[in-house]
Amino acid sequence: MKPLVVITGPTACGKTPTAVALAKMIDGEIISADSMQIYKGMDIGTAKPAMAEREGIPHHMLDIANPHKDFSVAIFQQMAREAIEDIHNRGKIPILAGGTGFYITSTVYEDALTPEPEKEDIAIRQRLMDKAVQEGSNVLHERLKAIDPVSASNIHPNNVKRVIRALAYYEHTGQLFSSQGREKNLRYDTLFIILHRDRAKLYEAINRRVEMMIFQGLVSEVEQLLAAGARQDATAMQAIGYKEIIPHLNGQCTLEEAIAAIQQNSRRYAKRQLTWFRHQMDGHWLSMDENTTEEAATIIKYKAMIAFDDLVKTRKVTLE
Repeated sequence: MKPLVVITGPTACGKTPTAVALAKMIDGEIISADSMQIYKGMDIGTAKPAMAEREGIPHHMLDIANPHKDFSVAIFQQMAREAIEDIHNRGKIPILAGGTGFYITSTVYEDALTPEPEKEDIAIRQRLMDKAVQEGSNVLHERLKAIDPVSASNIHPNNVKRVIRALAYYEHTGQLFSSQGREKNLRYDTLFIILHRDRAKLYEAINRRVEMMIFQGLVSEVEQLLAAGARQDATAMQAIGYKEIIPHLNGQCTLEEAIAAIQQNSRRYAKRQLTWFRHQMDGHWLSMDENTTEEAATIIKYKAMIAFDDLVKTRKVTLE
């Protein structure tokens, strides 16, 4: 199998600069695994790396979708795998970097996606949707939490479609939705790296990042997206950082309240990400409190040398 490095971890833990530093060391290119950085015009709120931050390293899977149209993980899977193949064909090393766990597993594992629902499954989904309408979406999320806490931690209660999909999958197959990808064959010779930080320091970094986003013009970015036709209920506009600004623009809360909501939701998202990584990903955990970006990249490079013989034999990667 051909090599692939995966760099993941919670939001604001340094994935992008680490991936860039590694790419420069091993002649690699980066494929973004972020479910919101795919959207055009959503730059500030998604912390999409600016051209200067990319340092000349090609980045794939950025700005590939329109924010007023839905985008599926199946489309991501196909495009990401095509990008990986292209990078391999040009003799370089692909680095899949981002914090959307389902995007990562759907790309690296064979048959990681649930097939199209059968008639029985569709009936189950409709029944669950009716229940959500009658009793509220939180009822379904609480049920999912009791059945499959890992999936519940990774799916926001407001994402009714995914909550229903996870519940329907369990009812139809008897298996947990979070078990997908386990005990399946890897498509690539994959090195998994999970970056992490002390929780207090991570939360502090998240709070600072949100403040910087506001300074950079997040409010104006949301205004421009809405003016360009993005629906307030579109999937893209439900991203953290965008859904909290909309009530402010509608006069329903102050900017200070919107900022506090973004910070709180971002911290909760980071917690859910860490829960998902612990249960779903068997990889090397690397502290960003104990290592600088360059040191972390060097450690990953060393692990890659051990994991991928061809890095040494054909690309002559060394630690010098």
